[in-house]
Order: sequence, then C-alpha cells, then structure tokens
Amino acid sequence: MTPARSTPAPALAVVGATGAVGSVVLRMLSERADVWGDIRLIASTRSAGRMLTVRARECEVLPLTEDAFDGLGPGDVALFLTPDAVSARWAPVVTARGAVVVDQSAAFREDPEVPLVVPEINAHAVRNRPRGIVAAPDTVTAAMITSLGALHAEYCLTELAVSTYQAASAAGRAGSETLLRQLSLVAGTSLGEQPGDVRRAVGEDTGPFAAPLALNVVPWCGELREDGWSSQELAVRAQTRRILGLGQLPVSVTCVQVPVLTGESLTVRARFDSPVKAARAREVLEAAPGVVLVDDPGAGEFPTPVDAAGTDPAWVGRVRASLDDPYVLEFFVCADNLRKGAALNATQIAELIAGEFA
Repeated sequence: MTPARSTPAPALAVVGATGAVGSVVLRMLSERADVWGDIRLIASTRSAGRMLTVRARECEVLPLTEDAFDGLGPGDVALFLTPDAVSARWAPVVTARGAVVVDQSAAFREDPEVPLVVPEINAHAVRNRPRGIVAAPDTVTAAMITSLGALHAEYCLTELAVSTYQAASAAGRAGSETLLRQLSLVAGTSLGEQPGDVRRAVGEDTGPFAAPLALNVVPWCGELREDGWSSQELAVRAQTRRILGLGQLPVSVTCVQVPVLTGESLTVRARFDSPVKAARAREVLEAAPGVVLVDDPGAGEFPTPVDAAGTDPAWVGRVRASLDDPYVLEFFVCADNLRKGAALNATQIAELIAGEFA
C-alpha cells in the first residue's frame, strides 16, 4: 500500500516513469525548482521494483494498479507519459480521487472538456478543466507552436502551411532502435544508388516506419485517414487550431519521417492579417519565451536537430519574408522532441497546477 502524502507540498505521480519521456522528466525534476512534496514513480508491472533516482533520492517504481494512487487527492498531480489506451483507462481513476491529471498522450486532446495547453501560449486554459485533466500536444506541434504563437500575437495568423521532419525517437525506443539497426546495416556501403538496394539490406522489418528510414526520408507518419491525409497531419492541424484559439484557421500539413534520432524540425509558411517585415519578425521571435533565434545563414548559423538535441528551447532560423506575398513569413524551427516536445511542456503544466495550491 502506498503511504499518504507526508508533506504539505503537492504530491506528484509520474506514470510511465521508465519510458523515454519519463526518463527525461526525472532528470528535469532534479534541474527545476522544487515545488513537489512526495514524488512517486509508476510504470508497468514488468518495470515495477526498479530503483530510480529523483532529486538525489532512490525511489522504487510502483506497478500500475489502483493502490499506486492511494493517498493522492485534491492539490496533487499525476503526470501520464503513457500510450493512449493506458491514459484513457487510468486517468479517470486518478481524477476520481480529486487529483489532476496532465496527459501527454492523444487520449484527450480532442475532448472539448479537456484543455490543450502550451504554457507559453495559453497557460490560462489550465484552470478550466471540468474533467480534472489537462492535455499536452504532440511533439511536432509543441516544437512549432511557441514561435508561431508569438508571431500570431503580433500579426494575427490567417493561414498556415507546414512540412515536418520527424525524429525516429518520436516513435519511442522502437523508433530509435530501428534507425540504429538500419544504419549499422548500410554503414560503409554504397547502398542508396540502385532501386531497392536499401530495402534488401534492411529487410522487411521496418519497425514503426512505413519504409526503410536509413539513407531515406519517408513522407508518412501516422495512420491513413480520408482523402489521403495521415492521422499525424490532421492532429497537427487540429492541435494548432485549439491552442491558438483559431477554430477555422486554414492549415495544411505534410509529415515526413527523417533519419534523425532526436529533434523535430519544421518548415513553416505563415500568412498574417498584416504585412510582415523579416527584421521585425526576428525581434518578436527573440523576445518570445521558450524560443531562441539562430539566424545568420551567411555565417552558417541556423537551427539543426543535432544542435537542438538535449536542449529546452525551440530554435528558429531561416526567417524570411515571402518574395511574392508581403503578408507571408517563412521560417525553420527545431526542438528536442523528448524535452521541449514532451517532458518540458508536461512538467510546466504540472507546475502551473501546483502553483494553484501553493
């Protein structure tokens, strides 16, 4: 049986503590201000019993059962870093105890009674949670939305077109392991010059991807939806509209999987209600919370995913006004999908909730 909270500060339960994002959250809890009392770690039964370090203290991982949430109540927070089905099953168990759930999965992102929050953009939405749940966006939307939100506040966004370049680790450990395995099979060869040679080398097991990822780009992420759109493309569209409060915003998304381990990247073409000057847009981006501008292509300075990996900001560069439309701005953005895209955003939401009860 899990003991009740022993300190007046809010308790935090990290569900999915042993996963890729969970590991980053645990490191983050040791780096950020200490707003938590008891911290309990919860994972699947196969991970139960492991000892993990949080804030220089060894904690035993509890199995995901109802007992794991005993003692949680009003003012406490459970951070779910789990697959959709797990969040859908267990989040109501937590909210029935009066605690608040912050969910990183897609289980509640489309629920009108669950706010979808990026703290730099719509932190106020955290307080309106009829179901006791706050959802976080996917890693691709999170990478883009802080810079886009700052520009929207200045110019008023009217249309958006984006292409994504998504990291293998966004598909979890299976994605990273698949890419590394495939790279080991093609390294030191001249593969990639003849039809089918990469496919033959890596075999039929392409892991979570629709085609070989090594030496390749795959213009598909997610599941098939109507008229050839993918579920990932429609998700980025829907989440961007919700977070910015622009329910009718025209949005076009093309999602591409690239052979990068960590770091989501996007090219963004944004049209606004007023003319945009690149110099002023750079000033807006420089002042935006959670954004770092790196934009001197003449000196070879622009964001890349390998430079963004392991960091918290969204890195923005290649900022330029359209040659054909004075209302359009184009730019490139990168962010670590595990940190900025998932762990940091969810942790920030949890801290906002904890602040309500301080």
